[in-house]
Amino acid sequence: VYKRQMYCCTKINNDIIWIGVNDRKTERFENYIPLDNGVTYNSYLILDEKICIIDGVEEGENGNFLGKIEAMIGTAPVDYIIVNHVEPDHSGSIKNMLKIYPEIKVVGNAKTIMMLKLLGVDLPDERIVVVKEKDVLDLGKHKLTFYLMPMVHWPESMATYDMTDKILFSNDAFGSFGTLDGGVFDDEVNTDFFTDEMRRYYSNIVGKFGAPVNAVLKKLSSVEISCICPSHGLIWRKYIKEIIERYQKWANMEPTKEGVVIVYGSMYGHTAEMAEVLGRELGNRGIKDVIIYDSSKTDHSYIFSTIWKYKALILGSCAHNNDIYPKMEPLLHKLENYGLKNRYLGIFGNMMWSGGGVKRIKEFADTLTGLEQVGEPIEIKGHVTPAERDRLIELANLMADKLIADRK
Repeated sequence: VYKRQMYCCTKINNDIIWIGVNDRKTERFENYIPLDNGVTYNSYLILDEKICIIDGVEEGENGNFLGKIEAMIGTAPVDYIIVNHVEPDHSGSIKNMLKIYPEIKVVGNAKTIMMLKLLGVDLPDERIVVVKEKDVLDLGKHKLTFYLMPMVHWPESMATYDMTDKILFSNDAFGSFGTLDGGVFDDEVNTDFFTDEMRRYYSNIVGKFGAPVNAVLKKLSSVEISCICPSHGLIWRKYIKEIIERYQKWANMEPTKEGVVIVYGSMYGHTAEMAEVLGRELGNRGIKDVIIYDSSKTDHSYIFSTIWKYKALILGSCAHNNDIYPKMEPLLHKLENYGLKNRYLGIFGNMMWSGGGVKRIKEFADTLTGLEQVGEPIEIKGHVTPAERDRLIELANLMADKLIADRK
């Protein structure tokens, strides 16, 4: 760990330095996903005959970031900054860097340059290096090449690969929410927290683009990787095989655990009561992971992440103005948009006179052909009677039967 002028940086190896920053101030990523545990903006400095920076940081973190660069290289010029991704949490620092380092050149593919200009970055031709797939940027000792990964999750996205040290600078792929509060590498921390935050990041940010993710994973399958350096979260050097396998499952929308996620919307408690009956009977059948969410209370990014993890989903809603409960609709819309598949689905709900909640969930189920509906939808009027309770227990048992059968 380097400590100069009060800045703390971390060596990846002898001449590649992590100069990222932790952001604990921003409340929401992309202005809608809660950052309860913050986020990192990872940037990497390569000290070679040519000095190169891979990825910048969000503009609001410029001071700390630029201070780290100065702490590492003093007044030496920076030759290149590689832009793997144009979103402002990666490129927000570029305008200042162009002013501070008059010799620096911006490296990216053709779409990168076009999109930077759309964001108001003034890029004269002499300060641009346009690269294509497998082009090589020679820094001296280090030879960098590039893998285009369009729609993971923007059209200009790419990864940079150091052919010398076999390091993959993976952009948003393999990234996660959460700040680095001590360890920077996967073998320095308990990875359980980052696994959860990585899944939340993947499911909410990248999850729709499973086909492009699979294409990139196939492209990289023959590449030797000693270390994965993403743009957010932990650097992976020990559990590389495991994290790639996990990404493969997520890309295919394959659940990684047996279990049931129950999400409901309830105004007066009747739909909530139905969820409790379902959850308790699933527990009675030996389903150990049953997670129940009130859609009004828990942010959808967490619900979405948990749905990505488990095999079964049960959705419930009361009726609200002849339609679904308002806090359930955004979740259904996002699941439709992402094309959720490979899940068992149960449906329940409550009404007083006109219904609407269960009808909307059924429409959702009919839209997504990759879901297997279990049992018949249950819609109850008012409180849960003993007879209606039995219907819920039957639905829970049908779901448990499915999960238990899959163990064989």
